[in-house]
Amino acid sequence: MTIWLSAGIIFTLLAVIAILFKWGNVRVVGVTPVRTFTFIAILFTSGLDVGLIMFPLTEFAGYADIKASPEYAFANPLAIEFGYWGFLIWGFYFLTCFYFCVIEPKVKFFDIPWVKFINNVVIIGTCAFTAYLLLTNLPWYLPDFGDGSSVIPVFYLIVLAAIAFAAYSSTDIKYVRILSISTTWMFLALIAFMWAGAFVFGDSELSAFSNNLGAIGTYFANINEFVLPLNDYHEFYLFWWFAWSIMIGQFTARFVGGLRTYQVLAAMLIFPSIPIAIWFSVLYHYHEAGIPTEGIKNFAMVFVGIIFVINSLDSLIRLYTDNLNLTVKRLGKFKYLTMNIVALSLLTLLFKLEFLQIQWVGALVIALFFICIAYIGYNKLKTVNDIIGSPKANKIDYTKIENMS
Repeated sequence: MTIWLSAGIIFTLLAVIAILFKWGNVRVVGVTPVRTFTFIAILFTSGLDVGLIMFPLTEFAGYADIKASPEYAFANPLAIEFGYWGFLIWGFYFLTCFYFCVIEPKVKFFDIPWVKFINNVVIIGTCAFTAYLLLTNLPWYLPDFGDGSSVIPVFYLIVLAAIAFAAYSSTDIKYVRILSISTTWMFLALIAFMWAGAFVFGDSELSAFSNNLGAIGTYFANINEFVLPLNDYHEFYLFWWFAWSIMIGQFTARFVGGLRTYQVLAAMLIFPSIPIAIWFSVLYHYHEAGIPTEGIKNFAMVFVGIIFVINSLDSLIRLYTDNLNLTVKRLGKFKYLTMNIVALSLLTLLFKLEFLQIQWVGALVIALFFICIAYIGYNKLKTVNDIIGSPKANKIDYTKIENMS
């Protein structure tokens, strides 16, 4: 699996370089373009899930234990955490976003029936994994509801409610902009709230926060170390990013609003990484200073984490239901909601029972990448070489999203 993953990463990086070389200055326009801030909000909130909120406080100690994991010795725990979530790996999303916006309309690889089937298996499976992550992390953050380790009925109800809310919001694409922008502001508010809690109640100094931000620079000084998997846990993360990449690319491609290719790459690498770096710096201070998060802070993190899950599920549900023509218009709202809530709930339980693993989904995505490039090389090479930009039918009209459902 490690060799397979490494091959996928190298292919992805080479593909990004090739795209920049051939189409670096092309204007990229999706079928439902939005303004840049909205696009970045959609990218950020759809491209991340509850793990961003809930994982760091549970992981810093492990990254600091270089006796147990000497492979982490080259950087501090904060830089390691950032390396697992920020900057370079957002290039995965750029590759698939550009492909689905500019190349796929000409190639039609994902219209091949068996490819469409696998693609939707990936999307649905990763949807369920997102809900599973929320389910398994709730005991750690809400110990007052249980023993701090067991999943109890109330946690299942929380996850079911999140799935139901996401299924409902996916019935109309106009909710995407509202949900994405609202989630972005909620996340920024959470950062401010947690920072204030550390500063006021933790007797910390502003310099500690600045030092944490500076510590992330170790990531950039050692960025080459993060390209290939450091260990099994890093491998898990990278497979996870691959699993997300193919569907986030499909979803975000429709919203690109006229940025040039190099600007899309810069936006994807830089803008999501800034709030991630700030958030991790705040959490790392809680970890280092031993500041407790019980009570309102944990509730705030769980609330925003749930909103992230709803946002991610919303985009993914809409994606696979559109692909499979299982839309509200065809099924009716009641059947649509019932189908999605039942299916995702059952699949979430399969992940809980360890019947499914996200690594398998990521490996399947890498296989699709390789098959796609082989298909292009054999059948569509001239077609791709002749591409000069986004489809002509895609016009910059920021009001279009208001008229869609």
